[in-house]
Amino acid sequence: MSVSLIPDMIFSGLTDVTADILCARGITTLLLDFDNTIVPYTTSTPTPEMEHWLRAMLQSDICLCVVSNSHKPRVKVFCEKYGLDCITHAKKPFQRGLNEAKQRYSLDPSKTALAGDQIYTDVLGANCAGMQSILVSAINNHTIWLKLRHVAELPFIAWGKRRNCHEKS
Repeated sequence: MSVSLIPDMIFSGLTDVTADILCARGITTLLLDFDNTIVPYTTSTPTPEMEHWLRAMLQSDICLCVVSNSHKPRVKVFCEKYGLDCITHAKKPFQRGLNEAKQRYSLDPSKTALAGDQIYTDVLGANCAGMQSILVSAINNHTIWLKLRHVAELPFIAWGKRRNCHEKS
């Protein structure tokens, strides 16, 4: 268990994460944050590019599961519509939701990654669980609190980039 705020990989968006990149790193399962990673907080409708990415990933050898802190039913509705498994009320960075995913799918943490838009929940949670952490840029930091959170994350993002993380810009 590594208590680290440094992401293993950094991408401009979730759609830049490909099955080939994951397979090259030995990843067989990708856990996904929902809000501001797949869709903005303000909608449950993905962009056409995200819809295409979801379809392509579902046809790949990578298993997908949404692991969200959200309590809102829109996460489950979205996942049902797109054929995704999901775990809600995950309480990331704490391990409740990640442990549920590990048990439900008999996951090997070393072959699992978590992709999300937040250092303090997604990256920290993945790193503590022994999974690979993937930081993607938030879709929309539409409130002052999200903007301030992002500013507080900048040193960890810079450190991650300096460590030669796999970055797409």
